Amino acid sequence: MPVHRSADASPARGHAGSPVPIVVAGHVCLDVIPTLPAPTGPLAALLRPGSLTEVGPALLTTGGAVSNAGLTLHRLGHRVHLIGKVGDDLFGRAVMERLRAADPAATDGLLVVPGEVTSYTIVLQPPGADRLFLHAPGANASFAPDEIDPDGIPENAVFHFGYPPLMRMTYTDGGTALAALFAALRRRGVFVSLDMAMPDPQGASGRVDWRRWLACVLPHVDLFAPGLEEIRFMLAHPAGAVDGPLLVRLGETLVSLGARLVALKLGDQGLYLHTGPTPGSPLLRPAADWAGRRLLAPCFRVTAAGTTGAGDATHAGLLAALVRGLDPEAAVTAAVAVGACSVEAADAPAGVPTWDALQDRLRRGWPRRPIALPLPGWSCNPATGLYHPPSNAPA
Repeated sequence: MPVHRSADASPARGHAGSPVPIVVAGHVCLDVIPTLPAPTGPLAALLRPGSLTEVGPALLTTGGAVSNAGLTLHRLGHRVHLIGKVGDDLFGRAVMERLRAADPAATDGLLVVPGEVTSYTIVLQPPGADRLFLHAPGANASFAPDEIDPDGIPENAVFHFGYPPLMRMTYTDGGTALAALFAALRRRGVFVSLDMAMPDPQGASGRVDWRRWLACVLPHVDLFAPGLEEIRFMLAHPAGAVDGPLLVRLGETLVSLGARLVALKLGDQGLYLHTGPTPGSPLLRPAADWAGRRLLAPCFRVTAAGTTGAGDATHAGLLAALVRGLDPEAAVTAAVAVGACSVEAADAPAGVPTWDALQDRLRRGWPRRPIALPLPGWSCNPATGLYHPPSNAPA
């Protein structure tokens, strides 16, 4: 039986000047981020059995797609309805308190389940090293797609769902329930957005046939924005160097599996947009501007305080740009700008400014990071700072 109430309308305005409701659903957790010293040797030394390493204060914040993307959109000026599941424990109360602090109505769609434990993640991010996650799925493991009532989502809304690989009930059936939810939403004119997470190679999610799962779900998805490494894992793509031709091949594969818009998140190398021949959503106007596009947007220069949640922030920035009717070039630029702002704080949403402040920073000539990926035959448009493959160069 559906358990979540219908969403409130967002004050953000679409092409026709009408409010566009935004709903963010899926994975939510509590992140525990201790302040770690810079490693003086191999990172494994910090986790050596029997050792004690003195650390600094811990940041306790909400994590997962619901919090990271939802609060980013809130800071950009949208009123966002959140849908997720937590337990009635101490961590669950901390999640609810944090979200209510941003918006008292933000938790209206969160289900608190007696006896369940709230999902949490211990995030280890030593200075100068990549992050390491210790994750407990908690209540996310029992959150099923059929707990969301598609008729409770406003027509012509934006619906963003995050992290199926960390939510057992979204993948054990091969994706059929999630596909059915998305199909029902799209019949109501809803723009469906999907984000992923890295499966646990040693766990149940690591044994899923993700290509088959994607073939089931992606035909009902408008915007698919996975991280590069997780989608390579899901497609069983051989490890190796990343270059421009690889981005194009991955984009073509995902479009052939059904996605209308693909945005590959490349970490500090930016965001690659790859669209199908018919984007097919009234949110994208004129449709011709979005058909068959190939754009690589480099990141902007920042001093990073933490990168946890940056991918969610980038995805949220792209959604905010689409709701505002930006063209593809401006949309991917806004997306990487939001992602860059997010890494300026250890808690991703806290680094995100208002939409107007973001646009002002861009107008003042915010420099971009250089691209380190080999891009044979690609060209850079000096007016936009974006790269185009040979077959998609600007006229």
